[in-house]
Amino acid sequence: MKILLSNDDGYQAPGLVALYEAIKDLGDVEVVAPEHNNSAKSNALTLHSPLSVHLAGNGFRYVNGTPADCVHVALTGLLEYRPDLVVSGINNGANMGDDTIYSGTVGAAMEGYLFGIPAIAFSQTQKGWAHIGDSARKARDLVQQVIAQHAQGSAPWLLNVNIPNMPYEELKPFKICRLGRRHAAEKVIAQPSPHGDMLYWIGGAGPAKDDAEGTDFHATAQGHVSITPLKVDLTDHEALAGWKTRLAASGGQER
Repeated sequence: MKILLSNDDGYQAPGLVALYEAIKDLGDVEVVAPEHNNSAKSNALTLHSPLSVHLAGNGFRYVNGTPADCVHVALTGLLEYRPDLVVSGINNGANMGDDTIYSGTVGAAMEGYLFGIPAIAFSQTQKGWAHIGDSARKARDLVQQVIAQHAQGSAPWLLNVNIPNMPYEELKPFKICRLGRRHAAEKVIAQPSPHGDMLYWIGGAGPAKDDAEGTDFHATAQGHVSITPLKVDLTDHEALAGWKTRLAASGGQER
Protein backbone atom coordinates (compact mmCIF):
# COMPACT_ATOMS: atom_id res chain seq x y z
CA MET A 1 0.00 0.00 0.00
CA LYS A 2 1.51 3.31 -1.12
CA ILE A 3 0.08 6.54 0.28
CA LEU A 4 0.98 10.11 -0.71
CA LEU A 5 0.38 12.55 2.15
CA SER A 6 0.16 16.33 1.74
CA ASN A 7 -1.58 19.35 3.29
CA ASP A 8 -1.93 23.12 2.98
CA ASP A 9 -0.67 24.29 6.41
CA GLY A 10 2.94 23.41 5.61
CA TYR A 11 5.23 20.45 6.20
CA GLN A 12 5.82 21.33 9.86
CA ALA A 13 2.12 21.68 10.77
CA PRO A 14 0.97 19.62 13.78
CA GLY A 15 -1.94 18.22 11.77
CA LEU A 16 0.34 16.76 9.10
CA VAL A 17 2.76 15.32 11.63
CA ALA A 18 -0.05 13.75 13.66
CA LEU A 19 -1.68 12.23 10.58
CA TYR A 20 1.62 10.80 9.39
CA GLU A 21 2.28 9.22 12.78
CA ALA A 22 -1.24 7.76 12.77
CA ILE A 23 -1.07 6.10 9.34
CA LYS A 24 2.63 5.43 8.77
CA ASP A 25 2.26 1.73 9.57
CA LEU A 26 -0.59 1.24 7.09
CA GLY A 27 1.79 1.23 4.13
CA ASP A 28 4.60 3.18 2.51
CA VAL A 29 3.70 6.78 3.35
CA GLU A 30 5.48 9.54 1.43
CA VAL A 31 5.05 13.17 2.53
CA VAL A 32 5.25 15.96 -0.05
CA ALA A 33 3.87 19.17 1.44
CA PRO A 34 4.19 22.94 1.03
CA GLU A 35 7.14 24.75 2.56
CA HIS A 36 4.87 27.42 4.03
CA ASN A 37 1.20 27.82 4.91
CA ASN A 38 -0.87 27.82 1.73
CA SER A 39 -4.40 27.96 3.10
CA ALA A 40 -7.17 28.93 0.66
CA LYS A 41 -5.03 28.21 -2.42
CA SER A 42 -7.65 25.83 -3.79
CA ASN A 43 -6.37 24.05 -6.93
CA ALA A 44 -3.81 26.71 -7.90
CA LEU A 45 -0.71 25.56 -9.80
CA THR A 46 2.50 27.56 -10.11
CA LEU A 47 3.12 28.07 -13.84
CA HIS A 48 5.40 31.10 -14.09
CA SER A 49 8.26 30.19 -11.76
CA PRO A 50 10.19 26.98 -11.05
CA LEU A 51 9.50 24.79 -8.05
CA SER A 52 12.14 23.32 -5.77
CA VAL A 53 11.87 20.25 -3.58
CA HIS A 54 13.84 19.85 -0.35
CA LEU A 55 14.20 17.03 2.16
CA ALA A 56 13.50 17.88 5.81
CA GLY A 57 15.30 16.26 8.70
CA ASN A 58 12.29 14.06 9.49
CA GLY A 59 12.18 12.64 5.97
CA PHE A 60 9.32 14.82 4.73
CA ARG A 61 9.79 16.53 1.39
CA TYR A 62 8.60 20.10 0.98
CA VAL A 63 7.92 22.25 -2.06
CA ASN A 64 8.00 26.04 -2.44
CA GLY A 65 4.55 25.96 -3.98
CA THR A 66 0.87 25.28 -3.45
CA PRO A 67 -0.79 22.09 -2.15
CA ALA A 68 -1.82 21.18 -5.70
CA ASP A 69 1.77 21.81 -6.83
CA CYS A 70 3.00 19.30 -4.26
CA VAL A 71 0.72 16.51 -5.43
CA HIS A 72 1.16 17.40 -9.10
CA VAL A 73 4.97 17.35 -8.88
CA ALA A 74 4.88 14.13 -6.87
CA LEU A 75 2.69 12.36 -9.41
CA THR A 76 4.37 13.64 -12.57
CA GLY A 77 8.02 13.05 -11.85
CA LEU A 78 9.13 13.21 -8.23
CA LEU A 79 7.88 9.77 -7.21
CA GLU A 80 8.95 6.69 -9.10
CA TYR A 81 5.62 4.97 -8.50
CA ARG A 82 1.90 5.65 -8.60
CA PRO A 83 0.35 5.91 -5.12
CA ASP A 84 -2.72 3.86 -4.25
CA LEU A 85 -4.20 6.69 -2.18
CA VAL A 86 -3.69 10.44 -1.73
CA VAL A 87 -4.41 11.85 1.73
CA SER A 88 -4.42 15.54 2.67
CA GLY A 89 -4.51 17.18 6.10
CA ILE A 90 -5.25 17.36 8.88
CA ASN A 91 -6.25 20.98 8.28
CA ASN A 92 -6.26 23.61 11.02
CA GLY A 93 -9.96 24.47 10.81
CA ALA A 94 -13.10 23.33 9.03
CA ASN A 95 -13.52 22.78 5.31
CA MET A 96 -17.29 22.50 5.08
CA GLY A 97 -19.88 23.95 2.73
CA ASP A 98 -18.47 26.67 0.47
CA ASP A 99 -15.07 26.32 2.16
CA THR A 100 -14.33 23.37 -0.09
CA ILE A 101 -14.12 25.66 -3.14
CA TYR A 102 -11.26 27.63 -1.59
CA SER A 103 -9.58 24.93 0.47
CA GLY A 104 -5.98 24.04 -0.25
CA THR A 105 -6.47 20.86 1.77
CA VAL A 106 -9.24 19.77 -0.58
CA GLY A 107 -7.22 21.09 -3.53
CA ALA A 108 -4.34 18.74 -2.74
CA ALA A 109 -6.66 15.74 -2.48
CA MET A 110 -8.52 16.81 -5.61
CA GLU A 111 -5.27 16.91 -7.58
CA GLY A 112 -4.80 13.24 -6.79
CA TYR A 113 -8.40 12.55 -7.78
CA LEU A 114 -7.88 14.35 -11.11
CA PHE A 115 -5.01 11.95 -11.77
CA GLY A 116 -7.36 9.04 -11.19
CA ILE A 117 -6.26 8.20 -7.65
CA PRO A 118 -8.71 7.88 -4.72
CA ALA A 119 -8.22 10.72 -2.26
CA ILE A 120 -9.30 11.94 1.18
CA ALA A 121 -9.10 15.45 2.65
CA PHE A 122 -9.15 15.66 6.46
CA SER A 123 -9.88 18.78 8.54
CA GLN A 124 -10.61 19.64 12.15
CA THR A 125 -13.71 21.74 12.66
CA GLN A 126 -12.01 24.27 14.95
CA LYS A 127 -8.64 25.97 14.69
CA GLY A 128 -5.93 25.53 17.31
CA TRP A 129 -5.09 21.81 17.01
CA ALA A 130 -7.03 20.79 20.14
CA HIS A 131 -7.29 16.98 20.32
CA ILE A 132 -5.22 16.63 17.13
CA GLY A 133 -4.02 13.19 18.21
CA ASP A 134 -7.62 12.04 18.59
CA SER A 135 -8.51 13.44 15.18
CA ALA A 136 -5.54 11.66 13.62
CA ARG A 137 -6.65 8.42 15.25
CA LYS A 138 -10.13 8.86 13.77
CA ALA A 139 -8.63 9.64 10.36
CA ARG A 140 -6.62 6.44 10.62
CA ASP A 141 -9.85 4.52 11.21
CA LEU A 142 -11.22 5.71 7.87
CA VAL A 143 -8.00 5.09 5.95
CA GLN A 144 -7.77 1.63 7.46
CA GLN A 145 -11.39 0.95 6.51
CA VAL A 146 -11.00 1.91 2.85
CA ILE A 147 -7.84 -0.20 2.65
CA ALA A 148 -9.60 -3.20 4.19
CA GLN A 149 -12.47 -2.83 1.72
CA HIS A 150 -10.02 -2.43 -1.18
CA ALA A 151 -11.85 0.79 -2.02
CA GLN A 152 -8.61 2.40 -3.15
CA GLY A 153 -8.45 -0.09 -6.02
CA SER A 154 -11.83 0.97 -7.44
CA ALA A 155 -12.71 3.91 -9.66
CA PRO A 156 -11.28 7.13 -8.21
CA TRP A 157 -13.29 8.93 -5.55
CA LEU A 158 -12.82 12.04 -3.42
CA LEU A 159 -13.93 12.35 0.22
CA ASN A 160 -14.06 15.53 2.30
CA VAL A 161 -13.89 14.70 6.01
CA ASN A 162 -14.37 17.07 8.96
CA ILE A 163 -13.59 15.94 12.51
CA PRO A 164 -14.82 17.77 15.62
CA ASN A 165 -12.07 18.74 18.09
CA MET A 166 -13.08 16.20 20.71
CA PRO A 167 -11.56 13.24 22.57
CA TYR A 168 -11.62 10.09 20.46
CA GLU A 169 -14.04 8.31 22.78
CA GLU A 170 -16.55 11.16 22.52
CA LEU A 171 -16.58 11.33 18.72
CA LYS A 172 -19.74 9.93 17.19
CA PRO A 173 -19.63 7.61 14.15
CA PHE A 174 -18.86 8.72 10.62
CA LYS A 175 -21.86 10.27 8.89
CA ILE A 176 -22.31 10.67 5.14
CA CYS A 177 -23.47 14.23 4.43
CA ARG A 178 -24.02 16.78 1.73
CA LEU A 179 -22.21 20.11 1.82
CA GLY A 180 -23.99 22.91 3.65
CA ARG A 181 -23.77 26.58 2.66
CA ARG A 182 -22.40 29.72 4.29
CA HIS A 183 -23.60 33.31 4.27
CA ALA A 184 -21.46 35.79 2.40
CA ALA A 185 -18.08 36.47 4.00
CA GLU A 186 -17.59 39.32 6.43
CA LYS A 187 -16.46 42.72 5.12
CA VAL A 188 -12.83 43.32 4.22
CA ILE A 189 -10.68 45.00 6.85
CA ALA A 190 -9.12 48.20 5.51
CA GLN A 191 -5.87 49.56 6.95
CA PRO A 192 -3.67 52.45 5.77
CA SER A 193 -0.05 51.53 5.14
CA PRO A 194 2.87 53.64 6.45
CA HIS A 195 3.18 55.00 2.92
CA GLY A 196 -0.42 56.17 2.75
CA ASP A 197 -1.78 53.33 0.61
CA MET A 198 -4.96 51.55 1.68
CA LEU A 199 -4.48 47.84 2.36
CA TYR A 200 -7.26 45.28 2.55
CA TRP A 201 -7.48 42.04 4.50
CA ILE A 202 -10.02 39.44 3.38
CA GLY A 203 -12.72 39.13 6.04
CA GLY A 204 -13.60 36.00 7.91
CA ALA A 205 -15.95 33.33 6.60
CA GLY A 206 -19.61 34.00 7.22
CA PRO A 207 -21.79 31.87 9.49
CA ALA A 208 -23.58 28.79 8.24
CA LYS A 209 -26.58 29.57 6.01
CA ASP A 210 -27.69 26.00 5.38
CA ASP A 211 -26.86 23.81 8.36
CA ALA A 212 -29.96 21.65 8.20
CA GLU A 213 -29.99 17.98 9.07
CA GLY A 214 -28.07 16.06 6.46
CA THR A 215 -25.37 18.72 6.03
CA ASP A 216 -21.77 18.57 7.18
CA PHE A 217 -22.40 21.56 9.47
CA HIS A 218 -25.23 19.75 11.25
CA ALA A 219 -23.38 16.46 11.59
CA THR A 220 -20.24 17.92 13.12
CA ALA A 221 -22.27 20.13 15.46
CA GLN A 222 -23.78 16.90 16.80
CA GLY A 223 -20.33 15.39 17.34
CA HIS A 224 -20.25 13.21 14.23
CA VAL A 225 -17.35 13.01 11.80
CA SER A 226 -18.79 14.22 8.50
CA ILE A 227 -17.88 12.57 5.20
CA THR A 228 -18.93 14.21 1.95
CA PRO A 229 -18.17 12.54 -1.39
CA LEU A 230 -17.15 15.26 -3.86
CA LYS A 231 -17.06 15.48 -7.63
CA VAL A 232 -15.36 17.97 -9.94
CA ASP A 233 -18.03 18.47 -12.62
CA LEU A 234 -19.28 22.06 -12.17
CA THR A 235 -21.78 21.81 -15.01
CA ASP A 236 -25.29 22.97 -14.08
CA HIS A 237 -26.97 20.04 -15.81
CA GLU A 238 -30.48 21.15 -14.88
CA ALA A 239 -29.91 24.47 -16.64
CA LEU A 240 -28.62 23.05 -19.94
CA ALA A 241 -32.04 22.70 -21.56
CA GLY A 242 -33.13 26.17 -20.45
CA TRP A 243 -30.06 27.85 -21.92
CA LYS A 244 -30.48 25.95 -25.19
CA THR A 245 -34.04 27.25 -25.40
CA ARG A 246 -32.98 30.85 -24.64
CA LEU A 247 -30.22 30.85 -27.23
CA ALA A 248 -32.41 29.19 -29.85
CA ALA A 249 -35.08 31.85 -29.33
CA SER A 250 -32.51 34.61 -29.86
CA GLY A 251 -31.00 32.95 -32.90
CA GLY A 252 -27.73 32.33 -31.14
CA GLN A 253 -28.03 28.58 -30.71
CA GLU A 254 -25.73 26.49 -32.89
CA ARG A 255 -27.74 24.18 -35.10
